[in-house]
Parts: sequence; structure tokens; C-alpha cells
Amino acid sequence: MAQPLIAVSTDVRCLCKTDWHATPQQYLDAAIAAAGVFPLLVPCFGRRLDFDRLAAAVDGVLVTGSGSNVHPSLYGGDAGELNGPYDPARDATTLPLIVRAIDRGIPLLAICRGIQELNVALGGTLATEIQERPGSLDHRAPQGVSRSEQFAIKHKVMMMEDGCLREIVGADEIKVNSHHRQAIDRLGERLKIESVAEDGTVEAVSVNYASAFAVGVQWHPEYWSASDEASARIFRAFGDAVRGHAAARSNT
Repeated sequence: MAQPLIAVSTDVRCLCKTDWHATPQQYLDAAIAAAGVFPLLVPCFGRRLDFDRLAAAVDGVLVTGSGSNVHPSLYGGDAGELNGPYDPARDATTLPLIVRAIDRGIPLLAICRGIQELNVALGGTLATEIQERPGSLDHRAPQGVSRSEQFAIKHKVMMMEDGCLREIVGADEIKVNSHHRQAIDRLGERLKIESVAEDGTVEAVSVNYASAFAVGVQWHPEYWSASDEASARIFRAFGDAVRGHAAARSNT
């Protein structure tokens, strides 16, 4: 079967005094190699984009991680500089795209910032600087080391017994990497917790009663999708769902 198309979120970055709309290559590599899909980058133009047209053209949505945070004004948080940096153009694009995907039954995989966007899009809130909470693990990546060391698999997450993610990874617990300062606080409507860290941090969610694959993870399976079986299984499950959606559309 031909590679089905998926929409992939981007960030706005200033390079050479020019704004670029881009996403890290590791997500694209995982989409192609592990999920077997054709990633198309969605520029961050918010309401200037026809999201219904986009949703009609793709069979999946991948919402990537980022160095920026969801703007707190979208969930009633503190919009101070310490909770940044922000990318409001991305927020204006990813949140409506997430809602369209869920409403139209388009397979959705949301990673790191993506799970936080999924939570906010469905009415949830975010906790900031979670490493400062009593008893919390430090979920931030170490500084001054190589990129592979920053994304090293380092802590356990436990799967919910009745969750779809437990079935996908084929284990009660797995070890994952960690690269974030924020996490889900109040759970968004329709979201179900799929996994938690040892300190109780929500590490994965799914959308209750979704008509298609709709999963968010706080860690970075894209980085190790070529060598870590649990990471590969997440992308394979997403790819299978995308192909299923494409096949169903071709039969209508």
C-alpha cells in the first residue's frame, strides 16, 4: 500500500533573521521508518489555514515535542517569562488541528508538548516546573551532554491495566526518556490516563470513546524508535491506524 499522508506540527523559529516553520528530523524519521507513513509539515498560520480541508486530505496527525510551552492564557495559568518560551502561532495551529482529528476520527499521536496541547485542547490544565514539587522526579533533560545522553532512557512508567497503551507496548511497565518541565495537571475532558511515572506524573493518555487511535505520551519514543521495542510499537500502532483510516476512506 502507498504511504498514507499524515499532518505533522511545526514550530516557528527565527534563523538567519527569517522565520522558519520546521520540525526536528527525528520525528520525520520515525514517521517514515517506524510508522511507514508520509509526513507533511503544517505551517503555523492558525486561522488562516483551512483545517477542514487539511483533515479531509490526511489520514493521521502527529503532534511533535518542542522547546516551547503552551501559552498559559489558554488554560488559565501564569503567563510570566519563567514559564516560557512560547510559540503562540503553533498553539493557534495545533489546538484546532487536534480537535479536528478527534472529531473526524483521524488517528492522532501527540508527543511531549503534543500531549500537553492535547490536554489543553480538551479543557485541561498544565503544571509547571514539576521538578520543584515535593517528591517529584526531575523530568528535565541533563545539560552539557550529548543529544543521545539528553534523550537517554532513564525512568519507569507504569501502564494502566485497562489501557490501550499497555496492549500496544505489551508490558505492565517500560522505561522511557524524559525531557520536560511541565506536565498534565487537571485532566482534559474525555481523556483517560494510560501511564504514570513513579512520582505520579501523568505520562500517557488516550481519548475516551475516540473512533480512532488517539494517544499522547509525555516521553520521546521517536528518538529510539529504531532500537527500542516499546518505542517502535507505539509508532507501528499509529502507522497501522493511519493505514486503516486510509483503507476505510478508499472504500467509501
